[in-house]
Amino acid sequence: MAASRSSPNIIITGTPGTGKSTHAQLLVQESPITLKHINVGELVKDQGLHEGFDEEWQSYTVDDDKLLDELEPLADRGGLILDWHTCDIFPERWIDLVIVLRCNHTLLWERLEKRNYPLKKIQENNEAEIMGVVSDEARESYQSQVVVELTSESMEDLQGNVSRMVEWIRNWLDNNGVAQVNQLDRT
Repeated sequence: MAASRSSPNIIITGTPGTGKSTHAQLLVQESPITLKHINVGELVKDQGLHEGFDEEWQSYTVDDDKLLDELEPLADRGGLILDWHTCDIFPERWIDLVIVLRCNHTLLWERLEKRNYPLKKIQENNEAEIMGVVSDEARESYQSQVVVELTSESMEDLQGNVSRMVEWIRNWLDNNGVAQVNQLDRT
C-alpha cells in the first residue's frame, strides 16, 4: 500500500507507439525523486518471463505469474515506472497513478510503420487506439481518480505531460509526508 512506501508507483500505458518509453525516460530525468523505469516488455524478454514467442504477432506470450512474482518486491518498495501496453495485470494496491497516453490514429499508424511492424499488428493496434481499449482497461482496473489520459502527439505534449507527472509526484510526496530529495543531491 502507498502508506508504507516512500515513493509512488506509476504505470505509463498506451497503445504501442504512443510514447510510453520516451515519457518514462524523461520522467526519470526530471523527477524530484529517484524512480526506476521498467520497460515491462523488455523485462519479460530478458528475464524469460514468458511462455514463448508468438510468430504471428511477433511478440512474447507473457507468463503473468512469473512477471508479477518478479515485480512484487520492487513494487512493494515503490519508486517504479511500469511502462507497458497493458495495465490490468498489476494489482491495484501497487499503483498510485496510471497515465494512459493517447495519439491520433493516423500519426500512430506512421509511428508503427517506422518500427517495421507487420501490417496486421499495425491494424490491430490502430483499431485498439481508435476504440480506446487501453483507456477502458485502465478505468476498469483502477479507481478513476488515479487514471489520467494524456495526449502524446508532439514534443510539446511530451514536455507538458512530464511536467504534470512531476507536479503529481511532488503532491504525492507532500500528501504522504515524504521529504523531497533534490535531484542534484542524489548520488
